[in-house]
Amino acid sequence: MDLFEYAASRKKETESPLASRMRPRTLEEVVGQEHILGKDKLLYRAIKADKLRSVIFYGPPGTGKTTLAKVIAGTTSSLFRQINATAAGKKDMEAVVEEAKTNLGMYGKKTILFVDEIHRFNKGQQDYLLPFVEDGTVILIGATTENPYFEVNSALLSRSIIFELLPLSEENICELIRRAVTDEERGMGLYRAQIDDDAVTFLAQICDGDARAALNAVELGILTTDPDRDGRIHITLQTAQECIQRRAVRYERDGDNHYDIISAFIKSMRGSDPDAAVFYLAKMLTAGEDIRFISRRIMICASEDVGNADPQAIQVAVAAAQAIERVGMPEAQLILAQAALYVATAPKSNSATNAIFDAMRAVQEVRTSVPAYLRDSHYPGAAKLGRGIGYEYAHDYPKHFSAQRYLPEELGDRKFYVPSENGYENRIREYLDWLHAEA
Repeated sequence: MDLFEYAASRKKETESPLASRMRPRTLEEVVGQEHILGKDKLLYRAIKADKLRSVIFYGPPGTGKTTLAKVIAGTTSSLFRQINATAAGKKDMEAVVEEAKTNLGMYGKKTILFVDEIHRFNKGQQDYLLPFVEDGTVILIGATTENPYFEVNSALLSRSIIFELLPLSEENICELIRRAVTDEERGMGLYRAQIDDDAVTFLAQICDGDARAALNAVELGILTTDPDRDGRIHITLQTAQECIQRRAVRYERDGDNHYDIISAFIKSMRGSDPDAAVFYLAKMLTAGEDIRFISRRIMICASEDVGNADPQAIQVAVAAAQAIERVGMPEAQLILAQAALYVATAPKSNSATNAIFDAMRAVQEVRTSVPAYLRDSHYPGAAKLGRGIGYEYAHDYPKHFSAQRYLPEELGDRKFYVPSENGYENRIREYLDWLHAEA
């Protein structure tokens, strides 16, 4: 490193954003993620012993994926190289691999390759790394905000341990904020700032588990607030609220969180929790989710989870889907809310769902033929083939019901539809029992 590079690195250390300067340098400085970094946990022990194998860190922004990689870089005796998948190409990977081969062959030194945003690599780029990860030429650390089971090559996954990083708790964020305000070496301590407890709590709640967002707000507040007569900068709740105008909703329409929210929405309707259902609906609407996508999920839930326990549920859901097409946003949110709440509060039954799935399995498992008396007899020569002979016309019998067999003989007495005792389906069950009584 020459004099100019040294000066540039020193300037970067002092002028980079607060969130970057406050990155932990050791495992002891890391806040949160106790489920994987507790002293009795595998990851903690592997880092401490410098015995790390290929891993993938997965979690939302601001939870410490890159931080963990840098902590590893500072503690390992291995060569550490970092590339970003959004900018790196095959030549960059080839250069790292060649360097890794040289270091391993000549000096017996391993190489850790940290790939940030690894989900940005296409299949070909991920395949290129595979043999070198497999033979130990490089130890891979991948970081991604996307679910690796969707975005990362399955062969790479099978050779890596996946660690999920969770959003930091409010207590974690509060600790980081106070540390940043008072730290005189890397934080804002030289500004002689003080921050009210309610401001700390507000920022911890509003940043939604994202440490970077909280520290950015703290830095903005301190740098834009005039000191008082004693030369101290006072960060109040009002100042904190001005630094973050609105809670950022973590939601990517093509990402993993998209599926998590819609899954929670459906499960809330299925679980008859109208409050949770309307909350997740609001979160999707706030994030700009396609209202047609939401309405399709409501229709599916109305049939799959309500079914004949309330046959009107599907009608409400379909009517809502048609109405939002004609009305559009923002009024469509009212229609979607009504439909979601109807489905959430309707009696539940999955008997119809079970019936069709069981019937589909039977079609695959058992070879059947339609009984001759049920076959079409409306064509010349049908009678000669025995078609329709012996069919009992239901309306000619008491209750307009004939007890003749309709299922193919090969299925025996198999039952597909078993009505529940919930809602209208209980009346269906009673009706079927009445029909078959004395039949």
